Amino acid sequence: MKPCGPSCQCQVFHQDTLDKVKENLYDDETFQKMGLLFKILNDPSRLKILEAIKDHELCVCDLASLLGVSKSAISHQMTFLKQYNLVTPNKVGKMVYYKLYHHEVKEMIDHALHLLKGMKIHEKNH
Repeated sequence: MKPCGPSCQCQVFHQDTLDKVKENLYDDETFQKMGLLFKILNDPSRLKILEAIKDHELCVCDLASLLGVSKSAISHQMTFLKQYNLVTPNKVGKMVYYKLYHHEVKEMIDHALHLLKGMKIHEKNH
């Protein structure tokens, strides 16, 4: 048992465990990138789009109709999602259909929905 730092009165009881955890922690750059991914996914419109195309290829017109927004709004989001390689376009004639680029995104959405079932999330009152 040793003090955790010069100005702290607490004691480190499990240094061996802390050493193992520290050894397996990702580097700061990886955590920065994960934070960016969560920031990208923090937009309900983007999540709706990703949910809509997780099992089907859809065009901008279909997505706009499905989500009740303009084609311009969908195109803007698709440009953003393409920039981060979350969706991939498939051009068929003049039509462009979008699908998920990584199947892991589908799994992440499914896991998030599963987690929501067991969580108590309170909406902020504005």
